[in-house]
Amino acid sequence: MNTPDHLKYSKEHEWLSLTGEQTDDGFDIAVIGITDFAQGELGELVYVEVDTVGEDVAKDDVFGTLEAVKTTSDLFMPISGRVLEFNDELNEDEGDNPGVINSDPYGAGWIVKLAVTQPDEMSGLMDSAGYGALIG
Repeated sequence: MNTPDHLKYSKEHEWLSLTGEQTDDGFDIAVIGITDFAQGELGELVYVEVDTVGEDVAKDDVFGTLEAVKTTSDLFMPISGRVLEFNDELNEDEGDNPGVINSDPYGAGWIVKLAVTQPDEMSGLMDSAGYGALIG
């Protein structure tokens, strides 16, 4: 299973990567998506909904949903922050291509950008080895 070393992982199968950029008010910006394992378990994705852009979302709160051919799954925020952006490629009003998560979960299939408001919560995320052990 593909678990890139430079990412951090949650037990709910989301990944997080700091971009190296900051917001105007000094918060680090992170990109969040679902793991290769998660997209494989869900199957073909047909819809992604994120209605939390501009909102503060606490760690472990739902920030959106994924719909696959046979199931729907909530997206859980791996750390607290303000949702800055929803990936236009996935947005029904823009690119409407949720399948990009299936083909490129760690690249073009990112889901949201987040202003990290509680950076200390990063310590609760897993590295690649820890996540690999979780999924077996």
